[in-house]
Amino acid sequence: MITHEKPAAKVSAESPFSKKKKCCPFVAAKVERVDYKDVENLKQFITERGKILPRRITGVSYFYQKHLKKAIKQARYMALLPFVLEE
Repeated sequence: MITHEKPAAKVSAESPFSKKKKCCPFVAAKVERVDYKDVENLKQFITERGKILPRRITGVSYFYQKHLKKAIKQARYMALLPFVLEE
């Protein structure tokens, strides 16, 4: 009997292309809800120009990214965060 199994790819820990998987900061901190009034926490997830950072940059899970987006937009509406920062 001939088996056509391929050997498992070996990735060394010292490889320059291997990256550590980002974990969600909200899951790690066991946050139940993203609050729009917590401006200091929300500022970590927007750029200096006022744009919301994407998940691939921050490592936030899909569930918390939706809530983060809502909280940032609500904080902007309540004038806790600026829509666009002045240059």
